[in-house]
Amino acid sequence: MDLETINTAAMDILWPKPIRNTRFSKALLRSISALLLLSALALHGEVRFDVFLGFDGIVPEGTWFPVVFEVANDGPAFKATVELTPGGYSQTQTRSIVLELPTGTLKRFVIPVFASSSSAYNWNARLLDERGRVRAESQNLRIRKTFPSALPIAGAMPRTAHGMPTFPELKSKNNAYQPVAARLQPNIFPDNPIGLEGLDTLYLNPERALELRSEQARTLLAWVYSGGHLIVGVEQPIHVNGNEWLRKLIPIDVKELITTETHSEIQHWLTRPLASVGDYSDSDPSSSLKPRLLGDNNFSNPYADLRTDNKFEAAPIQLATGTLRDGNVLFGSSSQPFAVTAKRGRGQVTVLLFSPELEPFLSWQNRDHFWARLAALPPSIFGKESFTFYNNRSIDGVFGAMIDSRQVRKLPVGWLLLLLVGYLVVIGPLDYYWLKKINRQMLTWITFPAYVALFSVLIYVIGYRLRAGETEWNELHVLDLVPHGEKSDLRGRTFASIYSPVNARYQVASEQPFATLRGEYMANFGNGQEGSRAMVEQRGNSFAAEITVPVWVNQLYVSDWWRQDDNPLTMTVTPDTGGWSVKVENHLEKEISEASLVIHGMIFDLGKIPARDSKQVTVRKGNGRSLSSFVQSQAAAFEGTINQRQQAFGSSMGGHLDNTMANTMAASFISLKQHNGNGYDYGKFSTPAGFDLSPIVNRGDA
Repeated sequence: MDLETINTAAMDILWPKPIRNTRFSKALLRSISALLLLSALALHGEVRFDVFLGFDGIVPEGTWFPVVFEVANDGPAFKATVELTPGGYSQTQTRSIVLELPTGTLKRFVIPVFASSSSAYNWNARLLDERGRVRAESQNLRIRKTFPSALPIAGAMPRTAHGMPTFPELKSKNNAYQPVAARLQPNIFPDNPIGLEGLDTLYLNPERALELRSEQARTLLAWVYSGGHLIVGVEQPIHVNGNEWLRKLIPIDVKELITTETHSEIQHWLTRPLASVGDYSDSDPSSSLKPRLLGDNNFSNPYADLRTDNKFEAAPIQLATGTLRDGNVLFGSSSQPFAVTAKRGRGQVTVLLFSPELEPFLSWQNRDHFWARLAALPPSIFGKESFTFYNNRSIDGVFGAMIDSRQVRKLPVGWLLLLLVGYLVVIGPLDYYWLKKINRQMLTWITFPAYVALFSVLIYVIGYRLRAGETEWNELHVLDLVPHGEKSDLRGRTFASIYSPVNARYQVASEQPFATLRGEYMANFGNGQEGSRAMVEQRGNSFAAEITVPVWVNQLYVSDWWRQDDNPLTMTVTPDTGGWSVKVENHLEKEISEASLVIHGMIFDLGKIPARDSKQVTVRKGNGRSLSSFVQSQAAAFEGTINQRQQAFGSSMGGHLDNTMANTMAASFISLKQHNGNGYDYGKFSTPAGFDLSPIVNRGDA
């Protein structure tokens, strides 16, 4: 109800018409109307609706990022629906969640969103009540920066704003690729492991770690064990020792603080040689994270010539001491380490035993480069005035080629050209010839539409004969098993290809504790768009969705999920003379029909592993196959197959991959596939965060 309506109603009820036009009466009525409007607003209540996109507005391409919502309801209780849609012309993702909003409540929740389009800079969010009325909305929410998948994304939870990591300025004029650190707040830190996958490195002040809820701490641990790099800066030992999960996670027992006058070890580590591509050193975190850009073996070390900051070297620094439980000294000595690092699952933890948020580190002139090296930024981007990220293909296409329905038969290009030539002959010379022969040229107004209708029916019949069939649903599950103490983190990807003989919509849902759904990612070759449409409703941390499948088309969807469970498999690898002794225990109720071991760049076949049983074998280095050669050979057909799969015409035999086991294995190490050897990215495959296992093997894991 607006002010004018209230004013008219008040005049009709409270004020006689003969004296309605006096100056006093008008002023009094305006006051009464304002009071009535304020009373109505107070009765209706206010809703605060805040939306936080990505990692402090930073979004990685081709992977998941969190959208955090904070809703406060000071008015009457109602059942709310939150909708999130991309702005502009991209309508492939529509995500929603239904929740109860009692009076006087504040709710925070996370919706994982897949960055399927590099052009989706704007997002729209609406809060609807049970009647479908818009109670609050945020239109044109802009992303601050979109990073290509080749660049790591760093985040930080410092104690102060001055303690944020900073990075050197690039020589490149393209400011879009300038690395920045995302400042993350503990109160809106994601509590969904899938939503955190796009982050590569996180600096954490232990004092801020105390503010994390148990669900957020669980998510952070899952992120580390799945491949994240956590950097902890010690400022006060009590902040570490008073936090049980953090104390157990780091590889050192922190005891007390001392002051040291010399700390040249920090500068020495910063300027030391970098590991080349594929090499790994326990004392160099920069070699254990994402696969680097192709051609990085040719870079010049941007840290080698950094000058010593005499003012920094002369200032004393506060240092924490402790006893190393596991891991290695990153820099410093075994008796007085300045930083230690240790593997945790597929990820790692680095502990700085000094505070990077205090002097003299804050004023150090090489501070930017220190953070760049610790966050594993590609060294090549600092030495080039211009660089280009070439278009990549999505690994989704490889899995689609393995499970797409074979019912789809394509019309060969030759037959298509013959049909086109026949059409042109009929509507042209043939029509002209026989109408002239019967001297009825004016009948072309009738014959021409008849030809069009005839060929339209013919084309439909051909299409029906080629593609008609039955509804078909095929699934392929890829499961990453990450041991986490007595449990395992299970990170699953379910690729589902649906073929439908009619335009149809299907209802799907997941029973996993953390799950979400996306369409096929087309990467840059598909203009960064999803190849499907779906309405995804988040239910708790899982989902239910309505997916759309066009007629006569294979449509690929991917469900990403995570849960923690008992170990379904355990493996022990022990060095032996000339090889390794391998023991695999199968705790499942079914036999593993084919198993392989990958270690030190070699593949060894382990054969079958019986259900509820174990198998122990010894493998010799000379008996294995080269992993790199295997990937090169197996993946040689990937590009051509994906191209044929996306074409509407051609050979019916094209666009399919048959050997599911070998192709899945090659796709899991796809960064080992070389394309042209000239140092460019052209022809690479884009993979979701954590999917490529090459860095894990490069650092010596099995």
